[in-house]
Amino acid sequence: MNELLKVNYDNERITLSARELHQFLGIGTRFNVWFPRMKEYGFNENIDFQRVAQKCDTLGGLQDVVDYQITLDMAKEIAMIQRSEKGKQVRQYFIQIEKDWNSPDKVMARALNIANQRIETLQIENKELKPKAFFADAVATAESSCLVGELAKIIKANGCDIGQKRLFEWLRANGYLMCRGEAYNQPTQKSMELGLMEIKKRVIDNPDGSKRVTTTTKITGKGQVYFVNKFCKKDD
Repeated sequence: MNELLKVNYDNERITLSARELHQFLGIGTRFNVWFPRMKEYGFNENIDFQRVAQKCDTLGGLQDVVDYQITLDMAKEIAMIQRSEKGKQVRQYFIQIEKDWNSPDKVMARALNIANQRIETLQIENKELKPKAFFADAVATAESSCLVGELAKIIKANGCDIGQKRLFEWLRANGYLMCRGEAYNQPTQKSMELGLMEIKKRVIDNPDGSKRVTTTTKITGKGQVYFVNKFCKKDD
């Protein structure tokens, strides 16, 4: 896959430079005018983007300029808003990056890497630890939550073959997700009280001036360990 834009994998989420995206898209509006407009589409600082500084060549020489590290989700929405050929091209690029990032092999590799770092820090010398133990330890301390589809991939990577559709059905049948009504596929009271799931809401401004609220069910770090144990260790 050709690298259209440089992305950062240093954190739990993939991010990239808003300035570099602005330049790639060929936006005629100045960056310091364009980016505030993009923020109005329902994005929040320290959640969807973070203010940073980067060195740039200017007429006055090399200087620090304001930039933003934005999440891959935010970048995809911005690309879609542009409605240009370059916007379509870079959005497809982001989708492919996301697929690769969420592949079972990559998910397991990241989890094992985090676990190995923790083991080195604590100077644990136990050769009998298994990859699943590494994985559970890593996810239990993770601050980020994941989508149900991503949880299905994690469970599958740990030895239990289940897809997103079957996992949704199982979660509804076993009282973790709502089965009907406006709250369909949202966490039940049981899931919330156990700290297994959370709801992320976002208010998005539509081009016609109206607003819409999107609601997404996400699995917490604690919930990821809980469900991996349920499926892979046959806990009751």
